[in-house]
Amino acid sequence: MYRPGEAVFAWLGQTPRSGYASGMDLRQDAHAMSDDLVALRRALHQVPELGLDLPRTQETVLQALDGLPLEISTGTGLSSVTAVLRGQGGDGDVVLLRGDMDALPVTENTGAAFSSRHEGRMHACGHDLHTAGLVGAARLLSAHRDRLAGDVVFMFQPGEEGHDGAGHMIAEGVLDAAGRPVAEAYGLHVVSAMIPRGRFVSRPGPIMAAADGLFVRVLGAGGHGSRPHVALDPVPAACEMVTALQTMVTRRFSVFDPVVVTVGTFHAGTQRNIIPPEARFEATIRSFSKEARERVAELAVPLCRDIAAAHGLEAEVTYSPEYPVTVNDPAGHEFVAETVREVFGEERFTEAPDPVTGSEDFSRVLDRVPGAFVFLGATFADDPDSAPYNHSPEASFDDSVVADGAALLASLAARRLSGAHA
Repeated sequence: MYRPGEAVFAWLGQTPRSGYASGMDLRQDAHAMSDDLVALRRALHQVPELGLDLPRTQETVLQALDGLPLEISTGTGLSSVTAVLRGQGGDGDVVLLRGDMDALPVTENTGAAFSSRHEGRMHACGHDLHTAGLVGAARLLSAHRDRLAGDVVFMFQPGEEGHDGAGHMIAEGVLDAAGRPVAEAYGLHVVSAMIPRGRFVSRPGPIMAAADGLFVRVLGAGGHGSRPHVALDPVPAACEMVTALQTMVTRRFSVFDPVVVTVGTFHAGTQRNIIPPEARFEATIRSFSKEARERVAELAVPLCRDIAAAHGLEAEVTYSPEYPVTVNDPAGHEFVAETVREVFGEERFTEAPDPVTGSEDFSRVLDRVPGAFVFLGATFADDPDSAPYNHSPEASFDDSVVADGAALLASLAARRLSGAHA
């Protein structure tokens, strides 16, 4: 298991600096500790854990933070780590930086020397890079805390992959961990494809979709396949619902505020000559505005129930709100863009024309606190479009970008607390 050196600042080979840390200073310092951060990332990669309970990951993070001037607390209902760095600002602003830590139920097929040691578990979404990068940001800012006119909260979060870890951490008080509310929040996500290696990408406004669930059970009466008139067949009604949902989003919603409905499971029957007593399906629903999200919930449920009634059937329909739209504050987005251009160069930042259709529980944070979410290309491929994407068993992440991720997060907090952005 990765263990940091004994001295707090040993990774830099120096004592804490005085004077404001510019983004370029932080970038240089981050690259000086790159080998340590890559070693930490690879150690985490080999022991992936799922959901809200990540005991080994939590232990590794605590060891990696050991000796830093941080106020550390751990979650009660989940294996979270919250670390507060006190600057010299007294009652100055608070900036939150987030890194998620959980893996996916995927069997790795990358062939990497440091592949997962556990079949059926893999860091296929790059959260091991996020964790190592946030540790790096904590180390960088600790070395310069005497010049921070405020405090920094480091949010090490379990359970991003469908377990609403951000919601749990908010309920346990992460947004007030410094003793006063967080003023701004920033998060970063690596991708194994689509974005060139080392490129930062973000956009103002919606950057990731809301995700909700639709669960439908159509109740009929079973019978023989040769005598449908004396049964109540739920299958045609359920099929009609699937088609009607697709028509609904193209005819009841603006093409400029789209909704995406995908029916991912459909179950009915046991044999082709038996009319089953029920049919069930589940759908994921993506939207990009609060208004569209509310409206699709209002329309989808009665649509399915009314189709069932038209067939003389009943339908149990549940609409489950899951994650809101991830929305970048326009000023926060512009601050990210300016910081990337200043620290890494103009060519390293691209503004995305469209949101990503996946969802993120960092939306919970940005729903309460202004800030921004940014993507970082970590692909090995010269042609990013050809590389396996996040969540694939073949998804590979170039961990040489971890230092840059740490430098960006640290620079955002340092610049914000220096008054570079208000």
